[in-house]
Amino acid sequence: MSLLSSIYEMFGKAPNKKPDDSCYTEGACKIHSEKRDIKGKKERVAAIKAERDMNRSHKWRNRRWASIFIVNGLFVLSFSLDIQLIEGSMSASRVFGFHLADLNAALQVTLAFKEILINLVIGTVTVLILWWLLGGRTFCSWACPYHLLAEWAEEIHLKLAEMKMVRDMAMHRGLRTVLYILFAGLAFGTGYTVFEAISPVGIVSRALIYGPGLALIWVVVLLMFEVFFTRRAWCRYMCPIGLTYGIVGITSPVHVRYELENCLHEGDCRQVCLVPHVLEVTKKGFALKEQVALGPDCTRCGLCVDICPTGSLQFDVKGLNKLL
Repeated sequence: MSLLSSIYEMFGKAPNKKPDDSCYTEGACKIHSEKRDIKGKKERVAAIKAERDMNRSHKWRNRRWASIFIVNGLFVLSFSLDIQLIEGSMSASRVFGFHLADLNAALQVTLAFKEILINLVIGTVTVLILWWLLGGRTFCSWACPYHLLAEWAEEIHLKLAEMKMVRDMAMHRGLRTVLYILFAGLAFGTGYTVFEAISPVGIVSRALIYGPGLALIWVVVLLMFEVFFTRRAWCRYMCPIGLTYGIVGITSPVHVRYELENCLHEGDCRQVCLVPHVLEVTKKGFALKEQVALGPDCTRCGLCVDICPTGSLQFDVKGLNKLL
């Protein structure tokens, strides 16, 4: 998959169909050919059954949860103890007197006020560099407090789906791009940061720090919608913040790398992925090269790395060996 194709997919385009043999590199063509030769053989069936019987790691999930608790806990602790080390919330903050600003919130404020504020510039550039280094949508899975609530809601949804009580009503991923443009237009036209008023990220962050308010009703409604109707509706299909950080992550050095050779193509990684379109490359016959970096819409959550029994998915830094 080309970088341009992965960018189109981030904005809502459907993933490319299975390529023909002429698109593969020589090494990938050889691996695909070998895998076709063993299609349906007992060895392959046995290997898939054996790996599904294995105990799965939760290493990266546990690290993510710890990161979310620590990042948001520092805001709560600083405010509760009135030590003013970290002020504000996830939308905009000041750390040791240094301004930090969520990129999407900064864009909303700039469009609303129709001027560039110096504090926003300083805070935005710092955050931009940080999340570019870590990998764009890393913010979503490693810092966002709503992401954790949605992940727990997803567990409930999956249990209900297993009991045939609900089913996932998929939405078009292009909705996120439409909402991104809509909220930007509303900020510019009304002079008010409309999105910040309804963003569950900001609402949950402020509720944790300053105490709950009526806005939490909207968050509860959204979570209930995700439990009973659409799995991870906000994060997967709606959130403009995710699109903002996805754009940042287009050239990010940290990514998840897929290695074709040992993959069994059983699809468990796509089942756990928040944005499964970035893992289309793991389908049998889809990888054009022996090694492929997942697209910029990947949240670097590590769920696919945890569940892959053959190590075919790993965190990686461009130009360096495997990160961990």
